[in-house]
Amino acid sequence: MADATPEMLAAEAFVYGSPLVANLTTVDTIHRRGIGSIPAVEWNSFGHADRLADQHAEFVSVNNDTVYSVAPLDLSAGPLLLHVPDTGGAYDVLQFIDAWTNNFAYAGRRSSGTAEQSWLVAPPGWRGTAPEGVPVITAPTAVAVLAVRNYCAGPDDLPRVRDLQRQLTLTPLADGGTPAGLPEPDAGVPAELLFLERLRRWAAAFPPAADDVAFQQRFAPIGLLDQGRSPYLDGPAEWAAALAKGLAAGRERVEAATVGAGDPTGEWTANLHLFDYNLDFLGPGTRDEPQWRIADRRAAYLTRAVAARAGLWGNHAYEAAYATTYNDADGVPLSGAHAYTLRFEQTPPVGAFWSVTMYGTPDYLLVGNEIDRYSIGDRTPGLVHGEDGSLTLYVQHRRPTDPEELANWLPAPEGGFRPMVRMYQPQDAVLDGSYRLPAIRLR
Repeated sequence: MADATPEMLAAEAFVYGSPLVANLTTVDTIHRRGIGSIPAVEWNSFGHADRLADQHAEFVSVNNDTVYSVAPLDLSAGPLLLHVPDTGGAYDVLQFIDAWTNNFAYAGRRSSGTAEQSWLVAPPGWRGTAPEGVPVITAPTAVAVLAVRNYCAGPDDLPRVRDLQRQLTLTPLADGGTPAGLPEPDAGVPAELLFLERLRRWAAAFPPAADDVAFQQRFAPIGLLDQGRSPYLDGPAEWAAALAKGLAAGRERVEAATVGAGDPTGEWTANLHLFDYNLDFLGPGTRDEPQWRIADRRAAYLTRAVAARAGLWGNHAYEAAYATTYNDADGVPLSGAHAYTLRFEQTPPVGAFWSVTMYGTPDYLLVGNEIDRYSIGDRTPGLVHGEDGSLTLYVQHRRPTDPEELANWLPAPEGGFRPMVRMYQPQDAVLDGSYRLPAIRLR
C-alpha cells in the first residue's frame, strides 16, 4: 500500500488495533479502580464480583448467568501457580486471554473437569521446569487476562460461589521481582490521537504473532512503529487531522460490521465463529481444528474488532455459543415501544445451561428494570411452560398484568435493544446449525 494516505492507514489501524486498545484499557481500569462489582486489584491477583452483573456493570455484553472473577496477569516477573477448587460438578470456565484478545487456553468443566486442579501459567518463551504433575499454560504476551466464570443460580447461591472464589489463588513460582505493568502513553498527546499512541506503545510492548508483526509494517508512515518520543505530540496539523479522520472512519467500519444489515426475517445471528481469529496460540482446552480457525488472516482482523466491540472476552462457541438479533420476525428493529413473544418449541440443547439476556443499544449494556431481571432461562425460578412443553417468553418494556406472562417476562428498555442467547457447553445441534432459535414476534 505504497500509495495509501495517512487517513486510509489510520482507518485500517483502528480496525487492526482496536481489540488491543480496548482490552488493555479495560485491564488498566480493573487494575486501577475496578469495574462493576469487581474492585481494583493488583497484578497477578483475583478481583471477585460479589454478585451477578446488573445495570451498573460497565462491560459490554456482560453475562448475568455467572459470577466473575478476573485476574490481570503480568508475567514479566515470572510464572504463576494457579489453584482451582473443586466445584462439585457445577459449571465453571477459566478463560485465558492475551493482550490482543486471543483466547489461548481454557480450564474448567468442559475442558479439564470440575475437580481440584493446579496449572502453571508461564510467560512467552519460558523454558523453566514446572512442579511435578503440574501442566503448563504458556501465554503469548507478558500481559494477559484470566477471566473466571462460576455458575450462580441466583442470590441464594452466592455463598457457595464466594467460597469457591476464596479458594481460587495465584502464587509466583519464584520471587521474580515487581511486575512491569502497562507502558504509559506519552503525556500531552491530543485526545483525538490517544488511540494511536496507546496502540504504538502497547503493540511494541506486547508483540503479536510473527505474521501480524509483519503486517504492522504497513503502519510505519503514520508513526506506529516509532520508538521513543511520541510522533503524535507535535506532528503537522494537516497530518494529525487526517489521522483523526481516518480513526473515525475505522470506528464507523467496526460499528457497521457489528450491527450488520440485520436479517430481514429476524433470524438470530449465532456468531459461532466470532472468536475464531486466534490462529497462532492454541493451548490447553482450545480446539486446534480447521473449523475453529478463520482461514483469511486479514478478514480475521475485522472479526476480532467486532468481537471486542460487542463481546469483549467472549468464549469460543464450543465453550459457550452466543446468538443475537436486532430485528423481529418481520425485519423491523426491536424497540421497547412494542411488545413481543419468543416461543421455544424446543429450548436450546446444552450440556450446561442457557439464557436470554437483554442489552440496550448502542452500548450493549444490561438494562435496569423494576424487577431486577436482566436475563431469563433455565435457571429462572417459576417459569411457566405450555402443556406441550413449549416455553413462551414475553419481551417488552411495560410490566405484564397476567401472572403467567409476568413469570416469563424479560424486561426491555424504552428504546432499541439487542437480546443475546447464551448456550453453555452447546451440543452438536447448536454447533452444526441444525438447531434454530425462533424469531422474536410482534404481539
